[in-house]
Amino acid sequence: MTESPRHFVDLFAGCGGLSLGLEDAGFAPAFVSELNKDALETYLTNRADRHPLLLHEEFHGNDIKELVVRKGAIARLSANIASAYGIDARAGELDLVVGGPPCQGFSGIGHRRSYSVSKEQMPSNHLFEDMVYVVSKLRPKVFLFENVRGLLSARWTPAGTKGEIWKDVQKTFAEQLPDYVIRWELVHAKDYGVPQNRPRVLMVGVRGDIGHRLELDDHKRAGGLLPQPIGVPPDLVDVLGDLVDPTFNQGGLASTDQYPSEATSSIQKYFRRDPDSGRILPRGAPLTEHEYSRHSPRVVAKFVHMLENDGVIPAEYRTKKFAQRALPPRWGTTGPTITATSLPDDYVHYAQPRSLTVREWARLQTFPDWYSFAGKRTTGGVRRAGNPREGIFDRELPKYTQIGNAVPVLMGRAVGEHLLKILSGRLNVVA
Repeated sequence: MTESPRHFVDLFAGCGGLSLGLEDAGFAPAFVSELNKDALETYLTNRADRHPLLLHEEFHGNDIKELVVRKGAIARLSANIASAYGIDARAGELDLVVGGPPCQGFSGIGHRRSYSVSKEQMPSNHLFEDMVYVVSKLRPKVFLFENVRGLLSARWTPAGTKGEIWKDVQKTFAEQLPDYVIRWELVHAKDYGVPQNRPRVLMVGVRGDIGHRLELDDHKRAGGLLPQPIGVPPDLVDVLGDLVDPTFNQGGLASTDQYPSEATSSIQKYFRRDPDSGRILPRGAPLTEHEYSRHSPRVVAKFVHMLENDGVIPAEYRTKKFAQRALPPRWGTTGPTITATSLPDDYVHYAQPRSLTVREWARLQTFPDWYSFAGKRTTGGVRRAGNPREGIFDRELPKYTQIGNAVPVLMGRAVGEHLLKILSGRLNVVA
């Protein structure tokens, strides 16, 4: 007998990586909020068949401020969820609220690209307060807060104290949600089968009527509220090898629209599993988002040299913009050392002199191949980074950026499966 899904509200949902992982674990989204129109379109398009209610305006929103500022907004949301799913949030029946407030002001790279504006001046750096407000009103059994490692050491101003922002975040959650058992941990995506290092701050809060029955263990992650490492991350040749097209010729082939080979590794079969039939897509089946960037001859020559010389960039090809790395086909004993960002040119494909395609970028975040992405393929400059110094906080989110901002799907699944154990009373519950 299949259990009924647990329901969650997804704030700052992005293109849906965390949400998809939670869905794979057994949760179902009841409401989603995402400010960027392309990211929200990505989220909704990929759930149109499985969760059609999300397409109705009652079950998705843009700005979280709509829930915080508009009078009666939370009450209407609760009523809609109760009507559609039979879940009375006012009676404490909502299972989960998740959120990863935008982090460009907490990330070292993101803040440098934001023109050195004081972090206190960036509206996105205070969105955690809005998340706390929504959690305090919906009263879910569990909440999950996610953010970048830079949050742990971030200061409000250059003269501030290292880590003061994270202290304020913790204080706000603790003071506004006093009856929740709250723990946090810095975790790495590679511990959950993801081909990236990708450190992330995860904070879990369990409502008192559930949390005080838990027997927490300080030797485990977040006292046991987060999952322990579950496996070895796959090598890139096993992640991307079936997408390598032998007919590729830089400057010639624009894209590959069919799988050039069969899936051989278990992770490739995961990516290529049809969500409806369950079959593994064979060689020759349609393949999307595998369009190649058109690099100049000089850039191609640089990439060739890097691939032939263990990633070394000759002096004549070096720039001050950023440090590119040639990806290894196998990680070696240390495991993955990379983190996918918003820039595809950060990395060079391990076997071909080019940057990664959107589909390959998505695989680094463990999105299955059926998952599609809305919006532009890429963009740059102020359109992507904004300019807070001039009051420009809106940013475009092309496909690469949506993917780079996401929580890896397999990491979300591991966390989701663990939270289900807490919700079902199967995790160290004191009688």
